[in-house]
Amino acid sequence: MVRFLSCLLSLLGAWALLRPLPVAAQAVPNPGENIAFLVTFGAQGDKSWGDDDFTQTFFFLVPKDNRQPVYIRVFDPDCGGRHDEGKFGWNTTTEFSLYGGPGAHSGPDARSTEPKGNFRSGTLLKTKTFGADPAYDNQWYTFGPLNPLEGEFVPEFDGYVFKLVAQGKKGDDGNLYRYFLSTTPTQNVAVEGGNAFTYEYSFRLSPERRAKTHLYPFINDRVVSIRQSNFDGDNDFTLKIFSVAKNGHPAIISGDQKWASSVHAIAAKEHGLSLDLQITSLSKATNDLVFYVTDQYDVALPFFAIPLGGPPRYRYDVDVKIRK
Repeated sequence: MVRFLSCLLSLLGAWALLRPLPVAAQAVPNPGENIAFLVTFGAQGDKSWGDDDFTQTFFFLVPKDNRQPVYIRVFDPDCGGRHDEGKFGWNTTTEFSLYGGPGAHSGPDARSTEPKGNFRSGTLLKTKTFGADPAYDNQWYTFGPLNPLEGEFVPEFDGYVFKLVAQGKKGDDGNLYRYFLSTTPTQNVAVEGGNAFTYEYSFRLSPERRAKTHLYPFINDRVVSIRQSNFDGDNDFTLKIFSVAKNGHPAIISGDQKWASSVHAIAAKEHGLSLDLQITSLSKATNDLVFYVTDQYDVALPFFAIPLGGPPRYRYDVDVKIRK
């Protein structure tokens, strides 16, 4: 009987992992992450406001069999108005630059957690700079149409990848914005099988006490341990790690204008799946912060908007001993 229950629980756990996942839209941030906005400050921004390098790079993945044009849409790309964070008046410009072709993702600096070296590797397809422009306040700007073959083919993800770099060029305000990978230029219609990911996540938490935010770093089969690092958390949230092997492991959080990190071992059964770094806000305060995760070789791991393998669920191991 005990063996039967153990096998049954194992089968149920495997079914939970392998069952078809609901189709999720390629919104960045994705609704399941519960992130208010992406955020990038101007180059003269105060780092204590929550941006460590005033640059954010996102990658957009198009399945290799897709041959239809795609569009990358930016919500509220200007810096000034309804959603953005002003300091003493709107003086910030943000440059959005789209890259494809060889090196867009494979260039080592493209996947760094800092905008250094040749992080703009690849072929520049288009660039657009926004200041405080009412025409784009609370509105969408669209890059495209894009032929998927203009991206770089990445065998690891079995698809073509475009890179979009948002960089604060001048000013000290915070630009809050979102992305969407779409099949049309005027609406948000998901690309079937598409996804988006970043190696360093700069974002605003939802300003609600006890709000739960989820970050989904992907764990490949070479990872033995991870180091999670976060910046300017203001000691205003708790952080726990969930996975098929971890049921709320606590992790270290940062203070004001400081980095903090902690190292966590990775089990074999976590390979090929995403972790869930679960952030629980302690107050309603506005909080912008930065996260990245590296492996034992200090190589950054990607956060996917739609977690690969689905949101992880802890699998209980039943170990029952019968006394004779």
